[in-house]
Amino acid sequence: MTTPAIEFVSVSKRYNLSKQKRRSIQEILTGGFRRPKQEKESLWVLKDVSFIVQPGESVAFIGPNGAGKSTILKLISSIIIPTSGKIEINGRISSLLELGAGFHPDLTGRENIYLNGSILGLSRKEIDRKYDTIVEFAEMANYIDLPVKHYSSGMYLRLAFSVASHVEPDVLLIDEVIAVGDHIFKQRCLKRLAQLKATGVTLMLVSHATDLIQNFCQRAIWLEDGRIQEDGQIERVVETYLVAQYRRHVSSRGNLPKRLPVEQEQAQRQAGVEVNRWGSGEITIGKVEFLDAALQPQSTFHVAEPMIVRMHYQANEVIEDPVFGVAIHRADGLHLNGPNTKLADFSMGRVSGSGYVDYVIEALNLLPGAYELSAAVYDPQPLQAYDHQHRLYRFQILPGRVRESTGAVYLPSHWNHAMASTEQENSADLEKVSPS
Repeated sequence: MTTPAIEFVSVSKRYNLSKQKRRSIQEILTGGFRRPKQEKESLWVLKDVSFIVQPGESVAFIGPNGAGKSTILKLISSIIIPTSGKIEINGRISSLLELGAGFHPDLTGRENIYLNGSILGLSRKEIDRKYDTIVEFAEMANYIDLPVKHYSSGMYLRLAFSVASHVEPDVLLIDEVIAVGDHIFKQRCLKRLAQLKATGVTLMLVSHATDLIQNFCQRAIWLEDGRIQEDGQIERVVETYLVAQYRRHVSSRGNLPKRLPVEQEQAQRQAGVEVNRWGSGEITIGKVEFLDAALQPQSTFHVAEPMIVRMHYQANEVIEDPVFGVAIHRADGLHLNGPNTKLADFSMGRVSGSGYVDYVIEALNLLPGAYELSAAVYDPQPLQAYDHQHRLYRFQILPGRVRESTGAVYLPSHWNHAMASTEQENSADLEKVSPS
């Protein structure tokens, strides 16, 4: 059995707060210099949190401010200790929790590389070996002997990220700071994260940038009020969280949309398969059909045949320019595509009542096998799911005139061949065509 990289067992964290009791002017005058009484309160930032992270997993922690996300990363990095519960950590931890954390402002960048590297568990010999790479990645050669108190926030981040990501960690913790800095360096950071992920490093990210975490993480843990609300597949948890936030917002304005009958519809459709549908319900997708070129419903197609995905919708109110989209997955989970009307510059205009949207595939260049389709409709951004039905619809691809069967897609193509001729062959060819 694999040893977990991180394990939380019923972990809680409490902070003790002291509030100074307000005093009237009379109390201040009569009390002299006596210290006022303080009221003690407890703030539980985590409450009975349990989860396991396996080596090589990429996990995102999401939730509103104050939910306990950063507290979890600080507990893992031993900056703070839990009030109760047990935390098991296996492997070297590297963290980037606060901008420039671990840097001494009066020391130079060079000195801080050695200081921060030693804090993260590197020997001086290891830091010597990595020093040039760290400075080169951060692009700080011209400033490395300048005290870091003179660095800009972007320079702090570049050096801090470079050190944290080059210590060969088993687990890398990142708390939002990757959002700081210029666009080019962000791309360098993201590329470095992808490299670490590919080598099997366990990534644990806290970020409000849901597009970023969905690119790097397969799993999300949603925290709120110090408790885990949901833990699972990244797309599902992020969407459930966003829907909850949206519903809370519109509820506060007294305009709460009707909840989708998720469990009933799903149970009818997939008889016991895990529910995988979410949305706020302004528009619902009632039926999805696969149609052939003659607009006849079917679920089996041949390689390179056309296919039409027809999504029937019901708009429960007038919606401006909703975004319809699909995604195709192979049965083993490989995500093949994710087109939508916004990417195609296809405007839906103002939608109300019922209707349907067609996604027309001119040549279904998928190789034989079983496939699953997601159907969704979002707001114009698109950020908020009105109705997202994740991998609920299935179709089959059978062999056709294409004989390929290995892989996922068929690429229309052909072969050419040319053999290099010798000088003698070229001369002979010339003689044949020369006039006698």
